Amino acid sequence: MTLLLHDFITQTTLRRHESRHRIIAEVLRQDYSYSSVDYNHRVSDFTAPSLLQNIDCRFVISLNYKETRDMAALKYAGMDDTDSEDELPPGWEERSTKDGWVYYANHEEMKTQWDHPKTGKKRRCAGDLPYGWEQEMDDKGQIFYVDHINKRKTYFDPRQAFTVEDVLVKPKRYDGNTAALEILQGRDLSDRVVLITGGNSGIGFETAKSFALHGAHVILACRNLSKAIKAVRLIQQEWHKARVEAMMLDLASLRSVREFADSFKAKKLPLHILICNAAVCTQPWRLTEDGLESTFQICHIGHFLLVQCLQEVLRRSAPARVVVVSSESHRFTDLLDQCGKVDLAVLSPPQKDYWSMLAYNRAKLCNLLFSNELHRRLSLHGVTCNAVHPGNMMYTAIHRSWWLMTLFFTLARPFTKSMQQGAATTVYCAVAPELEGLGGMYFNNCFRCLPSPKAEDQVTAASLWELSERLVSERPMGLQSL
Repeated sequence: MTLLLHDFITQTTLRRHESRHRIIAEVLRQDYSYSSVDYNHRVSDFTAPSLLQNIDCRFVISLNYKETRDMAALKYAGMDDTDSEDELPPGWEERSTKDGWVYYANHEEMKTQWDHPKTGKKRRCAGDLPYGWEQEMDDKGQIFYVDHINKRKTYFDPRQAFTVEDVLVKPKRYDGNTAALEILQGRDLSDRVVLITGGNSGIGFETAKSFALHGAHVILACRNLSKAIKAVRLIQQEWHKARVEAMMLDLASLRSVREFADSFKAKKLPLHILICNAAVCTQPWRLTEDGLESTFQICHIGHFLLVQCLQEVLRRSAPARVVVVSSESHRFTDLLDQCGKVDLAVLSPPQKDYWSMLAYNRAKLCNLLFSNELHRRLSLHGVTCNAVHPGNMMYTAIHRSWWLMTLFFTLARPFTKSMQQGAATTVYCAVAPELEGLGGMYFNNCFRCLPSPKAEDQVTAASLWELSERLVSERPMGLQSL
């Protein structure tokens, strides 16, 4: 008997709630427009047409129009009063900012505040927009949301149905299986300008694509302009609004580096993130037009000069970050001669003393020393720098110069990271909030790790910096040191 009575009460309650939801859904199909007001708050638009249909009744907003049709329907449904602590008092409305923070407007007292009027808690919208939704801006500069699936638009942020309390959250941990797009999930980078060398293929391309798909203005600085333009088109095919462009940069030519820097500065853009990604490996010996061994110049000297040319832009854009793509192969070499000094004959050897893998290892050690010294010199100006290892034996175009190495990488391909996973550590160091203001470190699999003792030698780093300065200043159009 008790069980039958319990079932009867449960079914009656369920039918009553289903009826309430049908009424609420009908009410929420209507459009509500408020006059624009400014309650001493930075957000002044309170237009809220077309609230979401079938939204849970807990998120219904109190609209301060007790005698209007919506409040009458709520009252008829028995939802005009509730003991829920999240329910807003009469006259209050819940709104959200562009970046997802919730605030509350009191239309009777004409004021706004961040704290919930009953609980005193701060809340924010959780996660990304639902699938098929996109955030846009109207002619008046007000944010609205487009539902491409149902072909409608609204000024109501659909994420407000799933707000969470603003509590201190520990940074999410990533690892070698993390993809670059996972790290950027929910991030809006529309106010960032990102420059990536060698961004037309491989890890550089995935890095550029990840930034562009999250709103950043991305510039691909590449030696092969036609391939770079093709990469731009591929990114824009994924998102037609992606802001990405290609520019000519040949790191094997100091003249080209200077011309690129002049062209970039002529755009009058800031520079928030600089990714020194371009590199070569297993190159046959050859000298560049500047008389330096090509692996050494492309991997190190070209990037050194690029940073020198753009240092003032980085400082003006502070906080800014530089990420230098190095490698674990830095552990298997040294830069010092028999006298314990950094010697150009070691870094840029004659053909008889050249071995391509050793040249690459030395260049990657230069990358780490350069990153540490750059951070030491520019961190006081709001520019930080970290070095990263993208992954082992990844199948990229870097090994294209030697067929045996290409075969070796092809065989290892099923057991190594994807390009998206390879780009993850670079992206992490470029945007992670917990790294703000921190640099001079080395990262692998999105974790800080210790480089070789030689890479941490400050005397060697300073010596390499002085040698690099001398090399670029001896060539035409030498630059002043940092």
